[in-house]
Amino acid sequence: MSSAAFSMVELIRAKRRGDAHDASTLQDFVAALAAGVLPDYQVSAWLMAVMFQGLNLEEVTELTRLIAHSGTVLDLSALPGPAVDKHSTGGVGDKVTLIVVPMLAACGLTVAKLSGRGLGHTGGTADKLEAIPGFRVSLQEDELLGQLSRVGAAVATQSQNLAPVDGLLYALRDVTATVDSTPLIAVSVMSKKIASGADVILLDVKAGAGAFMPTVAAAQELAELMCEVGRRLGKRVIGVVTDMGQPLGFAVGHANEVAEAIATLQGRGPEDLTALCVALVALMLEAAERVPSYEAGRDLALQVLHDGRALGKLAEVIVAQGGDAGVLAEPLRMPQPRERVAVRAVRDGRVMALDALGVGMAAKALGAGRQRKGDPIDLAVGVSLRKKLGDAVLAGDVLAELLVNDPNGVESAVEALLGAYVIGDGTVDDSALIKAVIRP
Repeated sequence: MSSAAFSMVELIRAKRRGDAHDASTLQDFVAALAAGVLPDYQVSAWLMAVMFQGLNLEEVTELTRLIAHSGTVLDLSALPGPAVDKHSTGGVGDKVTLIVVPMLAACGLTVAKLSGRGLGHTGGTADKLEAIPGFRVSLQEDELLGQLSRVGAAVATQSQNLAPVDGLLYALRDVTATVDSTPLIAVSVMSKKIASGADVILLDVKAGAGAFMPTVAAAQELAELMCEVGRRLGKRVIGVVTDMGQPLGFAVGHANEVAEAIATLQGRGPEDLTALCVALVALMLEAAERVPSYEAGRDLALQVLHDGRALGKLAEVIVAQGGDAGVLAEPLRMPQPRERVAVRAVRDGRVMALDALGVGMAAKALGAGRQRKGDPIDLAVGVSLRKKLGDAVLAGDVLAELLVNDPNGVESAVEALLGAYVIGDGTVDDSALIKAVIRP
């Protein structure tokens, strides 16, 4: 509980002036949040002050530590091998977790992956996994630890006991237009990662139209801040800034993204998605000191991908969490759309741009996204891209297919998708998937 001297009005006034909060004041603030004694309007006022005045590194670090310890902090020290976690700031077609987690586990690491649900145009890993019949994303702490010990990997939703104060703050950030504050994002992400107990954390910070960070510079600033906070709190953190100018792979949705992830683990995945996953696994193996170099990590990543060990590990995870592993051989066991609607090019040329946000909004219009946490989504619908950046097209060629259950969203989806494609003449420079790496 907060001390008698603590004043929320003074906290707001200090941050409005741009003053830094000391550790004692932040401790009182988090204690008051946890106790539920602060009115939403005062906390909202403080969030807006932070939006304009920011938080310094010491404030971000201390606030992260306090929020991480506002609930349960998982102890993974008894598990074999270094315990690792991976976080993505969210993107379109970002099914990387579904591929990277089994690859890392197949390489001998323990992967405790706590994932969220999608919001807006970005998809959530927990939602995608629920497209697998029977798959349980909600695990009690003892179930999670037991599965990690037996299988070496688990992908589950975050318990309400982990960093509960973060949940309180995020709910207010969502309705006060303060979600995109860099220091508040860093506190939110890192408090959950610290509470999750992993020794080594990989942060995949997306940059581009389909991401929360629109520019590489903004994404790198966030990545560097989170890495430094993690280092100060005793974690090995590697930050990777990756491109989200166009969707990853060809599938955008839920069931279709799981199917594409399975195909990738079978060695039949899209080139961009496969390359990124191999690179992320190599970087994590290097950071966890499982291999002596990035090159050795890449060799091991390719080995477990090609010899079937990673696919086998995904099967183990699915079975352990109650899912139907038959989807690995028969993806059609997952929810399927009633119809497919082709979206065609209106002119000859080349795909000069493919806006990830527009593709995400098309999927959302079909029912694949939600406006607020808790809204229902349709796991069968989405977008299946046929043409991507640099591809040549003729008028009438299929650019993408809409996976449809409710025809009411088709018109909006077609409009969003046609707006996402820019067809022109000339050449397109290849854009590197990885823009920057911040090593421990």
